[in-house]
Amino acid sequence: MKATRLEGSQGIYLTADIGGNPANPAVIFLHGGGQTRHSWKQAASELVAMDYHVISLDLRGHGESDWSPTGDYSLDAHIADLKAVVAMLETPAVLVGASLGGVISLVAAAEFTSSEISAIILVDVVPRMEKSGTDAIRAFMSANEQGFESVEEAADSVAKYLPHRPRPKNTEGLKKNLRVGDNGRLFWHWDPAVMNGIDDPSYFAMRMEAVAPQLDQPILLLKGDKSEIVSENGVAALQQIVPQIQYIEIDNAAHMVAGDNNDVFNAVIEQFIRENSPPIKLSTHKTGHP
Repeated sequence: MKATRLEGSQGIYLTADIGGNPANPAVIFLHGGGQTRHSWKQAASELVAMDYHVISLDLRGHGESDWSPTGDYSLDAHIADLKAVVAMLETPAVLVGASLGGVISLVAAAEFTSSEISAIILVDVVPRMEKSGTDAIRAFMSANEQGFESVEEAADSVAKYLPHRPRPKNTEGLKKNLRVGDNGRLFWHWDPAVMNGIDDPSYFAMRMEAVAPQLDQPILLLKGDKSEIVSENGVAALQQIVPQIQYIEIDNAAHMVAGDNNDVFNAVIEQFIRENSPPIKLSTHKTGHP
């Protein structure tokens, strides 16, 4: 996949890994707050190999995408960015959104027709999220304002936050989630202003619940069985207002479902995408493959 710059809204440019055949159905990945497009690396690569047109975005203020000069990281700003990306497509897209990316996907989908957005995959996110879980995420993102002396120190911080996940012996992959500050220390690869600009979870809930009954696209909800964000009550509440929703619980996974149980996650979303997007067109060659 090739890193590409795409024009979002408000003059913001987004970085995305793009691959596959642009004539085939699109899949757009939107990561969670504080993450980057690299969260989806394996899933995106497998879908590219299947010849889908895959776009894995860094949200504004995250990874290699532009930081907002005005600190606008509101839900509506993210939705405007997504609408600009969808407008560039030749084919309908499946939206795959985790956490913040899922909120963006669900609310934005109400502004598209099924010929533009064919289906939605929500990864461990519902309108009524558990406050203890969202508080823990905010605490993790707000910690270490002075940065890290080394990648190993950052890895220790992640291991403390995700005690259920074995600490990787090789920290090379973690480097993509870090940036070097002016003082030479390492910082998470997102704008610190994101924490002030992001909307409150109660606002997310209101927006999601307002639009969810209007959606006619197929929707898949994936929840980690150890999720600290999504409870069975939260799932049931969403099922009441979205009758077409499909729900699958992924074993041995917490909030970071794709990272915790990647093989199962990939198999589930690939099947759902095949079933809920137009068929792949035959092609004599593949473009943009790794």
